[in-house]
Amino acid sequence: MQRTPLTHYDALIYVMVMASAVDSAMSDTELARIGQITRSLPVFSGFDAGRVTDVAHDCAEILSGNEGMDIALEIIRDTLPERLHDTAYALAVEIVAVDETVLPEEIRLLQLIRDRLQLDKLTCAAIERSAIARYRHP
Repeated sequence: MQRTPLTHYDALIYVMVMASAVDSAMSDTELARIGQITRSLPVFSGFDAGRVTDVAHDCAEILSGNEGMDIALEIIRDTLPERLHDTAYALAVEIVAVDETVLPEEIRLLQLIRDRLQLDKLTCAAIERSAIARYRHP
C-alpha cells in the first residue's frame, strides 16, 4: 500500500490502470497510452511521470486483494475532487477504446465508475461518443 496521501494524479492513474486491467491483460498499447496521457494532458501538469509505474503497481496491488475493485473505486471517489469526476471517466473510456475492442467486462467497469462517481448518463454518452469518433477508421 502507498504510504503517502494519494493525489488526484494517483486517482486518475488508478482509473486508467483499472480500465486496462479489467480484461486481465494490460496491453502494450494501453500502457503506452497511459504514459502519453500522463505526459501530455493538462490535468497531469506538475506530475512526475517517473512515478507512473509505482502508482500503477500500488493500484494493481489493491486490485489483487479481496474486494479490490470496490476498494479502488472508493479510493478514486474519495481522492478526486468532484470537478475531475468526468475527467476520470473520460480517461477510463480512452484506455478502453485505445485497442479498438470493447469487451463486456470493460463496459461493466465503465458503469461502475459512472455510478460510483455519480455521473449523469448524458455526460458519459458524450464522452463515449467522442472516443468512438477519435478511434473511427476511414
